[in-house]
Amino acid sequence: MSDLAQLTPADIRQARSDNTNLRDRDFADKLNIREGQLVAAYVSHDVTRIAASPDDIMPRLKDLGEVMALTRNRSCVIEKVGVYDNFHSGPHASMILNEEIDLRLFGQHFVSAFAVERKTESGVKRSIQIFDASGDAVHKIHLRPDSDLTAWAQLVTDLKLEDQDQELSVSPRKPVDGAKTNPEKTDQLRNEWAKMTDTHQFLRLVPKLKMNRLGAYRCVGEPMARQVATDEVNTMLNAVLDQNVEVMIFVGNMGCIEIHGGPIRNLREMGPWQNILDPGFDLHLRMDHIAEVWAVNKPTKRGAAMSVEAFDAEGRIIFQVFGRRTDANDHRPTWDAIVNALRSAQVKELA
Repeated sequence: MSDLAQLTPADIRQARSDNTNLRDRDFADKLNIREGQLVAAYVSHDVTRIAASPDDIMPRLKDLGEVMALTRNRSCVIEKVGVYDNFHSGPHASMILNEEIDLRLFGQHFVSAFAVERKTESGVKRSIQIFDASGDAVHKIHLRPDSDLTAWAQLVTDLKLEDQDQELSVSPRKPVDGAKTNPEKTDQLRNEWAKMTDTHQFLRLVPKLKMNRLGAYRCVGEPMARQVATDEVNTMLNAVLDQNVEVMIFVGNMGCIEIHGGPIRNLREMGPWQNILDPGFDLHLRMDHIAEVWAVNKPTKRGAAMSVEAFDAEGRIIFQVFGRRTDANDHRPTWDAIVNALRSAQVKELA
């Protein structure tokens, strides 16, 4: 904690009033605090502490009607508009599963939550913001113009905590593992990889062999995993757009994974950001954060699952993209052709 600025809530509010142009996360980084601490500093002003558990929050969100779901990591932001319908609770992971809002929620990382009502020039902006133990955002729900304000007021009343402290205690961020390989287990990895019948089996296989996702990709080799040139991400996105291919895009952090299922309609590059700006779906990707890209082929009962996966320089996963199969059309063959055409990386990119 000693590396963070030791500021009172009043100090934080004053600093924010002197600098209103930056988004909350960027301002918190500039001030050397966590975003959760910034939000907490406004408790009793325009912020209310509420219960943080997915089981407390998620079943109530359906009553709000149409909202926007936002999940991010340091390199990518995904935003989907829809209704929080079809919530399924689970002991380790919960989910919201419908055509518009598709989430995987890991409740152990839902540590603090706030209902925010922020006055802006265009009116009051309302949101629920959920943070992990380190004070980083796990997931946010933003109300839309047609959201039900009566349901919002009842949610805040029902979930309000007795503790309305303006100070938020945070833990140090967990260090990133980076790529973990175990060359002695490479043959076993290849053999068991070839026998997989579901992509989720990969998540059990890799730790069993004392590796992680990126380490396994570096170890296993083709045809299971092929490193792709980092600038081919734009090639891939443009091909998906041009060929009207439906994909599944996964963006997340330790506490939440948000998924878009469908096509891409509009791409717009702005500075280091590549942006998808579609009706009901936005994605903002920091291209300059991408250090490694892998084309990955995992066998399943329904055929091979081909993905493109991007990692930052420390080994964090930024996003994954798969071909989508629907009742009307199996987009995976076209998607597989797009992936297979991507240019391989030079060996030096794997430093």
